[in-house]
This record gives sequence, C-alpha cells and structure tokens, in this order.
Amino acid sequence: MLTLGDASRARITIRVQGVDRWDSIRVEVPPDESVLAVKLAALEVVYPDAEYHEDFAMKLGGIEVLDEEASLTEAGARDGSIFLLMHRRRRPVT
Repeated sequence: MLTLGDASRARITIRVQGVDRWDSIRVEVPPDESVLAVKLAALEVVYPDAEYHEDFAMKLGGIEVLDEEASLTEAGARDGSIFLLMHRRRRPVT
C-alpha cells in the first residue's frame, strides 16, 4: 500500500494496476492530489525499471486522463476507483 500527501487531510483509497501485471496496488491519498503524483509513485512499484513517466498513460474508466496535473477529483476519481497504468505505445510480444 502507498500513502501519499499530508496524513492530516481527508483521504480516499484508490487502486492502480499495471496493464500487464496481475496485482494492483492500493493507494491512500487526498482527493485533491494530482493524477501525476499518483502515477509517479505507482510507477516506482509497478514498473520500477521505467525510465520516463511520459511513456505511460493513466486511464480511469477506460479513458486516458489527458491532464495529469488535474486532481483525482477533477479527473473523476472517487473512493474505490481503479486506475489502469499502461504503456502509451504498443509493445512487441516476446
């Protein structure tokens, strides 16, 4: 589980799952935290070898969050939401 932001503020619990990973990670975070902050923290756990965060997209409800500077609330997340963290470009099958 990841915990982001000031612990004294109200929090929601969301999940972030890598598209090619079976497990998701639970993130406790203030609802006004940016999508980018969640993405960066999740990348360290889900894809620790990732070089550039720009190579990944965050999706909520199947729709890419285009403004990653937006808060989770502005992006449409609520308590229990699941974000999909995926490579922006298709990858070869090996």
